[in-house]
Amino acid sequence: MKRLLTMIALCAGMSTTAFAACRDNVVLVHGNTASPSSWNNTINELKRKGYVDSEIFTPDWGSKSCASCNDHNGSEEKPVRNAILTAINQSCTGKIDIIGHSMGVTLAAQQIYKLGMASDVDTFVGVAGAARGLLSCGVYPYNVWNNTCGYYGLSVGSPLLNSIYGEALGDKVYSIKSYSDQIVCSTGTCYVYGIHSSRLWNENATYTYVLGHFGLQTDTYVKQVSLIQ
Repeated sequence: MKRLLTMIALCAGMSTTAFAACRDNVVLVHGNTASPSSWNNTINELKRKGYVDSEIFTPDWGSKSCASCNDHNGSEEKPVRNAILTAINQSCTGKIDIIGHSMGVTLAAQQIYKLGMASDVDTFVGVAGAARGLLSCGVYPYNVWNNTCGYYGLSVGSPLLNSIYGEALGDKVYSIKSYSDQIVCSTGTCYVYGIHSSRLWNENATYTYVLGHFGLQTDTYVKQVSLIQ
């Protein structure tokens, strides 16, 4: 009888452990000309929390040498789309979490919209994105001088940004921003029509740091991971 009770207790413990180990897969989408290694701090924090490599997806997209060549169309889309689809298909929970930085925020948002998979995203975190456009890119279609700022780019009011604005991004949505962001705030203001451009529509909360554009990615890793727990 004692042996039977011990076995039951062990089985119960295994069941609890297995349940605890099932968590959302995570997709990390880097910014313009960056690489998956830009997420190293976030990846290390995820692993500290128990995540393993098979639960972390880091699509590598875009040119690394021509920032103005990259936009949200064609070859830039495919790696992000494939990572999202694979992460969902392999998720033991049926859900995923997405963290994007800079242009990776809008690229991930675009793919969620195109795939119609907002209901598959538990948490979406936008870090230093330009969800409402970059004033340095001009207001579409005026002063749009390269692909990154063009039709499929980040000029204020671009067809790309208009297509995703207001669309659902996940069950929970957060933004991480700064007023010292040298990319989003390069014209001397971070605001587009009165709203910080890194803020996302329908967000649950926004968090502000005194960090630069790239520091927002590398130095807020604890907050990023806490938001998807």
